[in-house]
Amino acid sequence: MSLTERLLRPYQPARPLVTHYDDATGSRVELSAATLRNWAAKTANWLVDEYDVEPGTRVAVSLPAHWQTAGILLGAWWCGAQVVTDPAGATVAFVPPAGSAAGAEIVAAVSLDPMGRDFGSAVPGGTVDYIAEARVHGDDFLALATVSGSTPCLEGSTLDAVLDEARARAGTKELTGESRVLSTVEWKTAEGIMEGFLSVLAAGASLVQVSNPVAESLAKHARTERTTFQQFDPGPALPA
Repeated sequence: MSLTERLLRPYQPARPLVTHYDDATGSRVELSAATLRNWAAKTANWLVDEYDVEPGTRVAVSLPAHWQTAGILLGAWWCGAQVVTDPAGATVAFVPPAGSAAGAEIVAAVSLDPMGRDFGSAVPGGTVDYIAEARVHGDDFLALATVSGSTPCLEGSTLDAVLDEARARAGTKELTGESRVLSTVEWKTAEGIMEGFLSVLAAGASLVQVSNPVAESLAKHARTERTTFQQFDPGPALPA
């Protein structure tokens, strides 16, 4: 069973799983477990159907913490891909609108638009439009290949090792399925992905992710979303 299936199995479909704020634009987007699962399925289907991604294939994710990034990570893991941060040698590399990915076979530009809009006619040169291409794929993923626990999953670490580490960190934080985690931790490294994303999902908790955080706004988000745990990158934090 893939990492994605193991992580999402405890969630009820209608439950809010990821709520994303961008304090620079004032946007707020909430994804239920069912909606995020659909985006993950579309991503997995696209990777398999278009680029023959299979268990162990290197897929680079060089994106900020964002609801679209969550769908991409879960989609990559659903089809057994090994997520890496260095695009060199990757079959597919996901990058932000102005990003580059030297050494990857395919560069997929991700709009990071709050409402999930694609680039339209303004697709960055030398890239494919992830949103436009993945959107037309199926809302469920029927894996054709078995993803074993020994499959490389994140920067060379196996699926079993990644899940064990994520669960251990969730335990250290005392997270449960009732927890709502306010986080500004970025996902641009394996450590960031593990600490900011995987440890939350491994507990069956809900994530409130804030991009471009402002200290005063963080306090408001914590109250509005009724968060129970906070984790921060260096930078703005909740006022004492």
